[in-house]
Amino acid sequence: MDDFSMLGLFKMEGEIQCAALTAGLLALEGTHSPSQIESMMRAAHSLKGAARIVQLDPIVKVAHAMEDCFIAAGEGRLTLSADHVDKLLEGVDFFKKLSACPENEMQACLTENSAMLAELEKAFSDMKNGCFKPASTPVPAIPQSPNLQISKSPDPQISQSPDSQTSKSSEQDAVVRIAADKMNRLMGLAAESLVGVKRLQDFEKKITGHKRRMLEIAALIDQLEQEAVDSGHATGIMPILKDLQCKHNEYYREYTDYFAEFSEHSRIMGNFSDSLYREVVSCRMRPFIEGVRDFPRAVRDLSRSLGKKVTLKISGESIPVDKDVLDKMNAPLNHLIRNAVDHGIESPEARLAAGKSETGTVCIAARHWAGMLYVSISDDGKGIDIERIRAKAVDRHLVSAEISGRLSEAELLEFMFLPGFSTAAEVTEISGRGVGLDVVQTMAQEVHGMIKVETDIGKGTSFNLQVPVSLSIMSALVTEISGEPYAFPLMRIDHLLHLPKSQILILESREYVKYEGRNIGLVSAAQVLGLEQKRSDPEDSIHVVIISDRLNQYAIFVDSFVGEFKLVVRPLDPRLGKISDISSSALLEDGSPLLILDVDDIVRSIDNILNGGRLLGIGEAGTVGAASAKKRILVVDDSITVREVERNLLKNNGYDVDVAVDGAEGWNAVRTGQYALVITDVDMPRMNGIELVSSIKKHEHLHSTPVMIVSYKDMEADRLRGMEAGADYYLTKSSFHDNTLLDAVKNLIGEAAE
Repeated sequence: MDDFSMLGLFKMEGEIQCAALTAGLLALEGTHSPSQIESMMRAAHSLKGAARIVQLDPIVKVAHAMEDCFIAAGEGRLTLSADHVDKLLEGVDFFKKLSACPENEMQACLTENSAMLAELEKAFSDMKNGCFKPASTPVPAIPQSPNLQISKSPDPQISQSPDSQTSKSSEQDAVVRIAADKMNRLMGLAAESLVGVKRLQDFEKKITGHKRRMLEIAALIDQLEQEAVDSGHATGIMPILKDLQCKHNEYYREYTDYFAEFSEHSRIMGNFSDSLYREVVSCRMRPFIEGVRDFPRAVRDLSRSLGKKVTLKISGESIPVDKDVLDKMNAPLNHLIRNAVDHGIESPEARLAAGKSETGTVCIAARHWAGMLYVSISDDGKGIDIERIRAKAVDRHLVSAEISGRLSEAELLEFMFLPGFSTAAEVTEISGRGVGLDVVQTMAQEVHGMIKVETDIGKGTSFNLQVPVSLSIMSALVTEISGEPYAFPLMRIDHLLHLPKSQILILESREYVKYEGRNIGLVSAAQVLGLEQKRSDPEDSIHVVIISDRLNQYAIFVDSFVGEFKLVVRPLDPRLGKISDISSSALLEDGSPLLILDVDDIVRSIDNILNGGRLLGIGEAGTVGAASAKKRILVVDDSITVREVERNLLKNNGYDVDVAVDGAEGWNAVRTGQYALVITDVDMPRMNGIELVSSIKKHEHLHSTPVMIVSYKDMEADRLRGMEAGADYYLTKSSFHDNTLLDAVKNLIGEAAE
């Protein structure tokens, strides 16, 4: 095993001591605790010593000057103000930056920043001597960090501070870094060992059946012996029967010993496999605080830049969460906290006028319940103006004024999760509440979670996230569809029904079931997945899974419910791209594979079936392929607003329309479906529109399919780039209106039905 280099050890020491310094400095603004100052003095001293060992003299000087400041503060000669803390945090930021720097670039980093290090050393010296003068310019807003892009909007994001808040543990766990893909493979192997043990236990049950059969044979031997005695033929047969009985008894004893040994081995392997699996799972789990430890610093810096006083409270720090979940939640939580500080918490003057404390509070609370992680981000600010949301929804033609008046508060708050929806009066550097919330919603959907918002005008707002504790383990309902197992994520199921077919309602040739006083459309799971649907007996009962997204709810009937299982989630091969209606795979306890359904994809597929083609009823046989003769168009756009506008426009003019949420999904759809036209955006995740056009035009069988680009980019260079890729038409959204799009579609493929 390779030894750590001295610089490598310094980097590890730097991370630990910088975390302690950051935590101490942030806590210091609340109280001048002597123990807190002493811990920071020790951290600076340790950092100085480590730098001296590896001969990083500039760091030795700055760390020594910082240590002197803490000594002066501990002796009462210096009172650390917010301006002092700002400057000390600048020093910690550089130490942290250096700790993250590759070893071969450390000296170059010190040389490039020699002037700044000299300024920090002088500032700390002046601070100790009582002649420090803070900069006259206000604290700048947090700069944009390229690692935290969570919206297409150009607004800056709160950067992740390189510092980390750590628990006050005196011991540090030994850490071995391992690549994520290796951990995933290890998780898969551990899961396979569980499956292997389950099959071993099934084999054990089968062996148990042999014991019964041997006892039956022994009984038959006894019966044959009695018959021989009764018939008077015992003389010739009895020796043979005695020998047979002896051999049987000998074999039975050997079998009993073997079975006992096998059972013990099976039990030991079961315990071992279960322990291995639990240990591997625990290796992926990290305390919740690791995902939010940078936020206190971010809130402190942002509130100072806005002239506000804000306290961040975190609870549930030790709650274990899958590292993948923590990573996915970081940017959305950062965004919610930024909005809470910027537009939720009022200015000190406004809070005092409202009868509140001048210091606002933002809370992050995490807890486990029913196998899920619940995270709430709440503030005690001014709340969200529901009437402004109502007016904005009407202004953007998302809903009519008449209907908006009948919408509940919860329904109106759902508009906030649409792309670009904001009630902010003006765009600030930090952005208005609502901008980017669609990205938070997307994150929740990606991990099979959900988000809800609650607000009380004048009292505050709370965003409540519900996500799985782990992305590796999923509680799921396994169902049978067309003779194959498919799993629904349990947390995405609204309700399960088992009811006689006599309770199915038929309205306007469509089937419904009654649930909570509402009629919910009934759809065949086989038809949605493009599988064969067999004709069923009219007298049978049906098994129904009710699912929904934010906008729609459907009842899906399946062949049967197999049961609830804890599944080890396995990603699909990335070479397959995004497979429609499928999110991942897993293995059942008997080793058989199954596919895990993507509920949001399923809902979109149901919309497509309802908006074009013939919907199969419960008693009908067939597949989803029985479509109408209308021309079929694929709309590819990552904005739900644009997708729905284009889909409704084309549908109302007689075309069949399918939608895809990005280029990768569009590419899969166009390869598996037959489309008269593809309409695509340019800027999309995973595969952009230019790549999609190029892929279609280079394909042996698809190159003749017309493709139209509809983009916000209206420069001639952008249009030329699209046309060079092979697009047949380029339309800008800035000049978009109903007739423009329809005329372009008709020019390319003609009327909807000819």
